[in-house]
Amino acid sequence: RIVVSGVGAAGSAIIKLLIAQGAQHIVAFGRGGALHRDAANGDEYRTWIAEHTNVDSFDGTLREGLDGADVFIGVSAGGILDGEDIAVMNDGAIVFALANPEPEVDPIAAAAHATVVATGRSDYPNQINNVLAFPGLFRGLLDAGVHQITDEMLRVAAVAIAEVVSDEELNASFVIPGVFDTRVAESVAEAVQRAVVEGRAAERP
Repeated sequence: RIVVSGVGAAGSAIIKLLIAQGAQHIVAFGRGGALHRDAANGDEYRTWIAEHTNVDSFDGTLREGLDGADVFIGVSAGGILDGEDIAVMNDGAIVFALANPEPEVDPIAAAAHATVVATGRSDYPNQINNVLAFPGLFRGLLDAGVHQITDEMLRVAAVAIAEVVSDEELNASFVIPGVFDTRVAESVAEAVQRAVVEGRAAERP
């Protein structure tokens, strides 16, 4: 079960990619609490999220929603949670607290309860930085000769970034490559170009 805090541009895009990757149990939270089908969600983007997530129609606060969750992804505001909020998550929890410069929860406090903690900051392990995606993504688009970016291209780019970290390298403090890892751009470019080629092949009669 994945909890996402923040339903703006970043949160919406993350949720779409999670669904494309096969995630089935996502609950998204805005300032007013959980988005669900029976609520007035405010705009077409939040309505889309409400219609494609929260299969159990959970209606509560972010703190309540973390109880028994496996993953927390924050793209909202700093300091909205504390270590005790993370403590109610399942064993082996994953926390991506990505608000900058102050994460949603203090990384050290989160690490006392979660197995993997990532932030958007360079002074903690597992920095989530969009510079990992952009060079390879654009290289792949140029190599493939396309000018439109699809969710599938973004999905394969994300998988390619993750797979740069080998099974031998993978550990709780190293789940994503560093921003200076020269393997990343090439891997992402190849994945994007391959997705374009495979997509074109699928469109042929």
